[in-house]
Amino acid sequence: MIVHLGLFAIALTGTAAGLLAGHFDSVAAANLIWSAATVPVAAGLAISIFRDMLIGRFGVDAIALVAMVASIVMGQPLAGVVVAMMYSGGNLLEDYARGKAERELRSLRDRTPRVAHRQIDGQLVDVAADDVRAGDELLVRAGEVLPVDGHLLDARASLDESAVTGEPLPEARTKGDALRSGTVNSGEAFRYRASATARDSTYAGIMRMVEAAQTAKAPFIRMADRFALLLLPATLLVAALAWWLSGDPVRALAVLVVATPCPLILAAPVAFIGGVSRAARAGILMKGSSAIEALGQVRTAIFDKTGTLTEGGARLIALDTAPGVCANDILRLVGSLEQASHHVLAETLVTLAREKTPALSQPTAVREVTGAGLEGMVDGRHVRAGSRSLVLGDAPVPAWARSAQDTRTAALAVFIAIDGAVVAYLAMADAVRADAPETLKRLHAAGVTRVVMVTGDDADTANAVAAALAIDDVRAGCSPAEKVAAIAAERARQPTMMVGDGINDAPALAAADVGVAMGARGATASSEAADVVILVDRVDRVADAVAIAQRTRAIALQSIIVGLALSGIAMVFAAFGKIPPVAGAFLQEGIDVAVILNALRTLVAPKPSR
Repeated sequence: MIVHLGLFAIALTGTAAGLLAGHFDSVAAANLIWSAATVPVAAGLAISIFRDMLIGRFGVDAIALVAMVASIVMGQPLAGVVVAMMYSGGNLLEDYARGKAERELRSLRDRTPRVAHRQIDGQLVDVAADDVRAGDELLVRAGEVLPVDGHLLDARASLDESAVTGEPLPEARTKGDALRSGTVNSGEAFRYRASATARDSTYAGIMRMVEAAQTAKAPFIRMADRFALLLLPATLLVAALAWWLSGDPVRALAVLVVATPCPLILAAPVAFIGGVSRAARAGILMKGSSAIEALGQVRTAIFDKTGTLTEGGARLIALDTAPGVCANDILRLVGSLEQASHHVLAETLVTLAREKTPALSQPTAVREVTGAGLEGMVDGRHVRAGSRSLVLGDAPVPAWARSAQDTRTAALAVFIAIDGAVVAYLAMADAVRADAPETLKRLHAAGVTRVVMVTGDDADTANAVAAALAIDDVRAGCSPAEKVAAIAAERARQPTMMVGDGINDAPALAAADVGVAMGARGATASSEAADVVILVDRVDRVADAVAIAQRTRAIALQSIIVGLALSGIAMVFAAFGKIPPVAGAFLQEGIDVAVILNALRTLVAPKPSR
């Protein structure tokens, strides 16, 4: 940045000084000043080109070097100094554009927590965040950033997760909840227990993704680099033809001046970095430009079910009771009994009972039948809750159990008997996410022509979820290997993305053209295997990610095509003597500015269509 600023200052000062000398009829002095101001810029560019050649790269900036040298040799030093000023100014503009595009990513790095308050023998001791180990008890004061992942020890806490998830409003957390590093304590001080080291925590993973985003090149950008190499010989050929056909070397110089390849060497990188930054603000981490390139071309979307299209936990979807039986009374008795169970549904039932009824009672004489249910005494009453065979035996389903009659309902049936009499029926299921239908609708609108659900669940459960969504194909009962095979089959048809959240989804995420991990509560393995990580627990961000990727790619391509087209037109006019070298230099700089400003549009959200 400093070097580019210095070279631009030399070129700008030399241009002004030469014009001033020419105003006083000192043409020789003006030419000398312009030439002297051009040499440092040309020398700096020559050194840069030489260094690139040492590592096997040949930059098309050589066109600018040829234009500056040719201007001096042909007695057109004003054109040379203008090219020098525009070239160094273009570098400054590139520095600014890249800095603006990377600002959001740098802000993440700057917020990396470095100190933790660790409880040692009843005393608080400040230690480096890198020294925290799993199991350490930590204190987070108001306004501080959490240094590592962990679990809340106090009753409640309020966290600002905007820097990690993009969610603007503070999130309430209760005792035992998982907390992520990089979030900010927006309430009172609280204690939590570390569950990972700083290196293995959420924020460190984000930083690794940021580094990848800043260094990786997309295939689109690599293609632009290769295409740019063709511009040098093409430009030299056009310049030579213009000179040969007209006999005027100034025309050849004008062609060289307007042929600066900034649309290729600047537009694509700036646009893709802007896209990565825009996604980061929305709680979407793209692992480099290649992730945007791949995501912008997907035509098939494959979703896991549990935790991706569904909420990933059992929900009460039906409660039928016998005539004269109070539903809240049933919930209190069942919730009290389920306190003694370790079944996956027990916590849901207990939580639901506590929300609906007064304090629960302590169950006694509890007997659990593995895979079927449990029974015990609650407030002197015998309560049995479980499967149809456990509670009903060979008896028919009561007429009042309307939900149980619906064989299409893919839910876990829980029958309730009190003192030997069947009094209630509960249906528990994994609810479809509220934003899932709109997400799939947006994906179809974005050009995704096929949506597939691949899950390890049984066919009845999978089909029940698919019936509520616009899903083209369902593959149920799949093992991780079968998921990979399904993805391979879809990839053979068209570009495919896989969206999942569990450890068993990691191979599938890695096998797809682009893997998208629901990382808010998903496994680390799936986040590491994915190309894109959604940091907020909302599946609609998948559609946001696709929209950002498509828009980024379109803007980059637009910038390149329009920029090169304008440069090509200018070259033709210059070859026919319609654009002199000095005017051509200013014209090319205008094209460069327009291209870069267009590429920067990826930083902002598009205006909603009316």
